[in-house]
Amino acid sequence: MKVRQLFIFLSILLPGIIILASRYVQPILWTFLVVGPLIIMGYQDIFQRKHTIKRNFPVVGRLRYLLESFRPEIMQYFVETDTEGRPINRIFRTLIYQRAKKSNDTTPFGTQMNVYRSGYEWLEHSIYARHAGEHEMDPRVTIGGPACKQPYSSSLLNVSAMSYGSLSNHAILALNAGAKLGGFAHNTGEGGISPFHLEPGGDLVWQVGTGYFGCRTADGKFDPDKFRVNATLPQVKMIEIKLSQGAKPGHGGILPGVKNTKEIASIRGVTQGVDVLSPPSHSAFHDPFTFMQFIQQFRELSGGKPIGFKLCIGKLEEFIAICQAMKDTGIQPDFITIDGGEGGTGAAPVEFSNSMGMPLRDGLVFVHDTLLKMGLRKDIKIIAAGKIFTGFHVARALAIGADLCASARGMMLALGCIQALECNKNTCPVGVATQDKRLIRGLDPADKSVRVYNFHKETIKSLVEMTAASGLANPKDIQRKDINRRVTTMKVMDYEEIYPTPVGELGS
Repeated sequence: MKVRQLFIFLSILLPGIIILASRYVQPILWTFLVVGPLIIMGYQDIFQRKHTIKRNFPVVGRLRYLLESFRPEIMQYFVETDTEGRPINRIFRTLIYQRAKKSNDTTPFGTQMNVYRSGYEWLEHSIYARHAGEHEMDPRVTIGGPACKQPYSSSLLNVSAMSYGSLSNHAILALNAGAKLGGFAHNTGEGGISPFHLEPGGDLVWQVGTGYFGCRTADGKFDPDKFRVNATLPQVKMIEIKLSQGAKPGHGGILPGVKNTKEIASIRGVTQGVDVLSPPSHSAFHDPFTFMQFIQQFRELSGGKPIGFKLCIGKLEEFIAICQAMKDTGIQPDFITIDGGEGGTGAAPVEFSNSMGMPLRDGLVFVHDTLLKMGLRKDIKIIAAGKIFTGFHVARALAIGADLCASARGMMLALGCIQALECNKNTCPVGVATQDKRLIRGLDPADKSVRVYNFHKETIKSLVEMTAASGLANPKDIQRKDINRRVTTMKVMDYEEIYPTPVGELGS
């Protein structure tokens, strides 16, 4: 019997039983018949570890899963929609949940997208498709230029920057343990390195933002000695200087005071309970040349680990000036992370989220092409971040200039995030983006780390299989001409036509 039919049957049967019981037995008995099952269900919810909502909200939390058991069309009324009423990311969200739980991620009745609507994209396949072998399921890229003494072999998909403070300790434990299981990297976010980043033993990308958390003086300036201590930790494989992020470029990070606990304040070197507002820009450098010197200082203090920087593209001439400083000083980063203006965050002004920052694809193409034209692309790897959910998203990013990708939202959904949009209120019902211990306890790191691992593994597998279906041997072989986009109802262009590959050096 289907869940829906069972629900209808019980909704008719149980009231009748209660009415009859109340006439022939003592009230205490029929009360027990009604309340007893609810108590049993409640204890089952409390002691199970797979479903955070049920663990945090016994019995009542089951309503969510009951709704999910009905036809998928019903659920579209519970998700955000665009101006034309189409569900946003519903397909991707369902796919991530399926992969994280290792359930069937195939779908019936073909594509769920309107293939004739402008914006629809696809990867060209080949009639000479290859079979992807097991040995191809973990493609990697080495990060580290000529000046790097400790290059890092990275997965093509990693955990993007999310800080402890924004996320709970259980969420950080699960993310890092998942990274350990899958052999991919976990970006700490600008909030510093916590014990929960270190305990599972997964590889770390330590992000240093404008607040210099984990390496700051009492007045918020950069402290080289504190930096050296964290930078030389064996678990720290790369270090990323955060210039800006896509969700609020030019604004600086925000940690609401309600989430700033004693432990988090100690890790960050700030006062407990107050809003933590990172400066909009760095105080350790003031122009492209001093920025290159800052990168060199990081490289020396870390013992030669890969050093890079992250930014959302804004003024084009500023990035070109940084590239020119690379040529003039001979100092280059080992990687550059490009964050798109569509990137997410737990707290940002609405205008910044919606109306500032170049989208990922445009920024990625610009950075790749600029480095190429200035003769700098060979030794600098590019990481793409900004709504990377699927194997196709990774393939598209690789085609237009990335070497690898990072995902934040996808990893959060794998953890069990339901997009309750309460990240900034400290009331996240699934214990992901809160410091409320009563809510955090529902998130079991051991269970959720496996889901993070599953999501990563299945997404990389889909990327490799799509590559093989295109007749290519390696995802890095995907080119712009292999990705098509319907730009109007009647016109299709490939990405080489949309973003022509540059020829020659800048200014020639």
